[in-house]
Amino acid sequence: MRRCADCSVEVEGTWRTCPLCRAALEGDRGDGGDRGSGSGDPFPVIPLDFSRKRVLRTLFLTSLAVVVLSFAAQLLFNRDGDGIGVLRSIWLGVAAMWLVVLMAARKRRNLAKGTVYLVVLVGLSVTYWDYLTGWHGWSLTYAVPSLCACSIVALIITVRVMRIEVGDHIVYTGLAVLLGLAPIGFLGFGWVDDPLPSVVCGVLSLIALAFVQFARGAEARHELGKRLHL
Repeated sequence: MRRCADCSVEVEGTWRTCPLCRAALEGDRGDGGDRGSGSGDPFPVIPLDFSRKRVLRTLFLTSLAVVVLSFAAQLLFNRDGDGIGVLRSIWLGVAAMWLVVLMAARKRRNLAKGTVYLVVLVGLSVTYWDYLTGWHGWSLTYAVPSLCACSIVALIITVRVMRIEVGDHIVYTGLAVLLGLAPIGFLGFGWVDDPLPSVVCGVLSLIALAFVQFARGAEARHELGKRLHL
């Protein structure tokens, strides 16, 4: 059995590098010789430790708060808005938020990738719909920022309520920043009519970044240093 000096763990199979930090392993290679990857999965299958009732309650209350705030924003700031407007865009974002959290509840692997695919595909779809209907600008002004903001809220829920592993915090931090920067880019290029949704999305991304760092920042930095060999 081979050993990783950096992680202080023993690795079964025919791995040449540590599956945790990718450092070279020491000791006998065992059967299989020069193969670059081990046989089977060296990581144990650990079920998610969370209360489904608590997750659903948190998700429901968050969705209700988002919808109520969207009604208030529609009433106070955008009574005569054309096209999709704020309210319907918020409903789209709430649906995306449920999908992200349910993806995490069913299977946590590749959650970050699934969230990116969801935001990109739905964002492109609504933008194309806006283009086909004469381009009123509602897609970049309301729909995409709402989609990104609600996805960030969903990631915060998964980190806080579902107790995601430390290594995944790094992925979620980068993803939250990425989702928040997209609407800020639209605002910078002057593609939006109302700057408020883009600003809210950017602020949420900063809140998500601060939340992850304050919650388990030391462990996340240690994990990042281990992965980058710093």
